[in-house]
This record gives sequence, structure tokens and C-alpha cells, in this order.
Amino acid sequence: MNFIKSLLVLAIAFIANLTVSASNPEISLVYNTEEINGVRLSETVYHMSEGILTHYAKYNYKYNDNKQVVENLMQKWDKNSSEWKNDMCIKYLYTEGTITMEYYKWNKKSNEFVLVPNMTVTMNK
Repeated sequence: MNFIKSLLVLAIAFIANLTVSASNPEISLVYNTEEINGVRLSETVYHMSEGILTHYAKYNYKYNDNKQVVENLMQKWDKNSSEWKNDMCIKYLYTEGTITMEYYKWNKKSNEFVLVPNMTVTMNK
């Protein structure tokens, strides 16, 4: 179970590195996590500038019967439409000896997630 938690932290850190620019020290992010019985269902990230919070990103999690993350959907806030827009998705596949993380990027033209094969990672348990 600790390995799964570590893997989840690793995946979140990976996503944060993809979406947050470390070059701007003025950026301040605030996190609001929704949990039920210790299971994280979603996390909304807000950008704080001059004391004002604005929507930035949202993560939604799905689990299997063993409480293992099977999907992590990331959405970004669209200021023009004032709604969350799909950005990327990580799917987790568990076998007896491995965990595979597949990275999907949202394609606006086809209106679906598209697998990015070079981002797929398989690790031994």
C-alpha cells in the first residue's frame, strides 16, 4: 500500500512539473482536496495573485475495488468559457508484477484523449 501511495505522489509531482512553471517566483498555488474516508476524489488548484484566487487546474481520481488509482484526469480552467476543459489523463494498469502508467493528451479536434506512447511507463511492483 505504501508503494501505491508513493507511486501516486510520484504521478502528482510529474503532473505538477508539467503544468506549473517554476521560473516565476510570484506564482502562488492553493490546493483544495476533496476526500471521503481517506480516499482523494479530487483536487482543485487555484492561482493566487495579489490576494485573489482564480481557478487554475483540477484533478479527478478514479479507483478500483482495491483502492488503487486507475485514472487521474487533469483539467485546466478556460477563462473564456468559464468552465473546466480536459487537458490530460493518466491511466494505471495493475498486473501481478507490474504497474503501467499510460499518458493521454486531450485532442480538441477529435474531442477525445489520445495516447502518447513515449510517455507510457511500466514499473515492477
